[in-house]
Amino acid sequence: MKIQITYRRTSRLSLRIVKNGDVHVSAPIGMTREEVTAFIEEQRHWIEEARKKNYERQKQRAAFFNQLPLDTDKQIDDSLDRLRALIEPMVEHYSKVMGVEPSIVYYKPTISRWGQCNVKDRSIYFSAYVLLLPKWCVEHIVVHELCHLLEPSHNNRFHALMDKYFPRWREARQETRRICSMAEDDGP
Repeated sequence: MKIQITYRRTSRLSLRIVKNGDVHVSAPIGMTREEVTAFIEEQRHWIEEARKKNYERQKQRAAFFNQLPLDTDKQIDDSLDRLRALIEPMVEHYSKVMGVEPSIVYYKPTISRWGQCNVKDRSIYFSAYVLLLPKWCVEHIVVHELCHLLEPSHNNRFHALMDKYFPRWREARQETRRICSMAEDDGP
């Protein structure tokens, strides 16, 4: 376990456990190293418990994403074929309905985002892992990214567009989060 201490303009000490299990401590500028070390020692039990929860969450997350094996060229090709067959008709349909057209649609095996729209070059990518979601949740992601071609930020106009083109988007987002939370544990 690595402990990283950062001195900042803050009024109190705080710590957090990052994904790899390391401990990041924020301390007020001017606080002595001894005070920071004493704080870390006082929090030792909490740190160990939080690291255990973090480890379990990472294990469950890995198990979720490992449901879609992408280790061999054949697995990748098969997944891309399934992904195109699922997403391309949705993009084509909603592009016409919404009056937008992405410059390119591509796919990546990312676990940090389901999709992303680059409004400057009008490209959209979708994560290969959307294959782990129900079709209607994938449809929500497609509409979400296409809406960014009309409105780059997540403001009221964006939400109005989502309401117009995919009225069940809140429900789909909640279901997607529920599925993800099963992978990440229901802990605090």
